[in-house]
Amino acid sequence: MSETITHKKISARASAVAVAAGILLSRIVGLVRDRAFAHFFGTSDAADAFRQAFKIPNFLQNLFGEGVLSASFIPVYARLRAENRHEEASELGEAIFSLLFLVTSVLVAAGIFATPWLIYVIAPGFHGAKRDLTILLVQILFPGAGLLVFSAWCLGILNSHRKFFLSYAAPVIWNVAIIATFLWKGGHQAEEKLAVTIAISSVVGSGLQFAIQLPTVLRLLWPMRLHLRLRSEQVRTVVHNFFPVFISRGVVQISAYIDSILVSFLPTGGAAALGYAQTLNSLPVSLFGMAISAAELPAMSSELGTQEEIGAALRQRLAAGLQNIAFFVIPSEVAFIILGDVVVATIYRSGHFGTDAVTFVWTVLAGSGVGLLASTSGRLYSSAFYALRDTRTPLNFALIRVALTLVLGYFFALPLPRMLGIDARWGVSGLTLSAGLAGWVEFTLLRRALHARIGAVAFLASRIARLWLAAVVAAVIGYGLKLVFPIKKPLVLGPSVLIVYGACYLGLAMLMGIALPGSLRRFLRR
Repeated sequence: MSETITHKKISARASAVAVAAGILLSRIVGLVRDRAFAHFFGTSDAADAFRQAFKIPNFLQNLFGEGVLSASFIPVYARLRAENRHEEASELGEAIFSLLFLVTSVLVAAGIFATPWLIYVIAPGFHGAKRDLTILLVQILFPGAGLLVFSAWCLGILNSHRKFFLSYAAPVIWNVAIIATFLWKGGHQAEEKLAVTIAISSVVGSGLQFAIQLPTVLRLLWPMRLHLRLRSEQVRTVVHNFFPVFISRGVVQISAYIDSILVSFLPTGGAAALGYAQTLNSLPVSLFGMAISAAELPAMSSELGTQEEIGAALRQRLAAGLQNIAFFVIPSEVAFIILGDVVVATIYRSGHFGTDAVTFVWTVLAGSGVGLLASTSGRLYSSAFYALRDTRTPLNFALIRVALTLVLGYFFALPLPRMLGIDARWGVSGLTLSAGLAGWVEFTLLRRALHARIGAVAFLASRIARLWLAAVVAAVIGYGLKLVFPIKKPLVLGPSVLIVYGACYLGLAMLMGIALPGSLRRFLRR
């Protein structure tokens, strides 16, 4: 029994490392893409139009894509494989692809024709040429969103077979397609024309991202037959799970769309600044929150035994996952708040992206940092609910989060800057701050509900306090170095300060007796 538990722990760690490695690779290339975007677009009207345009088809991708499929499909598929019902698992994968193909095709076609009306929903504050450009970009980007949904189906199959790296590294090719287009056309086209060219390259990249995963998936499902099998018990279970998760995910997307609507009423550059900050904020969320949650979901879904045995296994997995998340996310959160200007300048300071833009995006990033630990830890708690086939509890708490985001977001973004007598564009920072506060409320509710169901998960408050202390002290040292460092070029100053910050954090953590995550210990030994 102990050997089986040890093997599962090693497998979970290896899976999390594979997910993190794939995400890290794709995010690094994604930062290069965003740096090119910032260089050529800065915080211009074209940048605002592209950021807003991408959110509409991205809504379709997020709803039908990775998050929903992971929560509704993987638990059923992984359980079938754990019970050695491999043929039924393959039939389920084939049926879900057929269903996704049908539904996504209809929605993409409808979305393209409905775009002029959708703009009133996503960016009511846009007018004239800016609005026209946004409409054109949305119509171009919609087919790419459909291709990314199919890519997410591949991810669900690959994750269930514990093949994590390929699925999470696949977005690299999408980013490379966009970067190559910037190198080819950047500087040779006006901003509006370049935005259209980049949108086309995004669709091409989406197709390549799907194509690169397909051969491996076909080998796992071979021979693959496309059929709906709507009467299959497993398909009905996935569809039954799909709608609560769909609504839950939709609620989260509504929260993002509330931000989009509010930011469209703010001065030029608001939507672009929000997009740049969200890219940086998503890095620790993806690397640590998503990596650990994605690796744990099929493992938790495969747990067999009595209710008490499954609860004990989930508590053990949650405790280990939350400790690993906190170790990496707390210094990320502190870095965004105290050293955010260094982070932003290192990634984006180039071309049309100047000093004022650095400060602007830093404030937006600091606001999002407030809820970073809550959002990453909340992902793991939601995965535990999905593994238990409970999709409604996360939905209920997501509704509360959206209500708070709506009320707080409106107040912080629009009335509060006027009341304080500050520039209206700082309302963007209020949007991210309100989302962070709402995220903490949702996390608290998720934690309390899951503990009531499976028992309290071990929580070491002293360890968390020491992590915060180590991060803050290290950040103060990094901030002092920033002030006295003789070279002010971002690509020299930024890495120097951030490397010292990271080294100080690790050193202080070890001095305080905090155990390092196993993967980090093995890396340092090598």
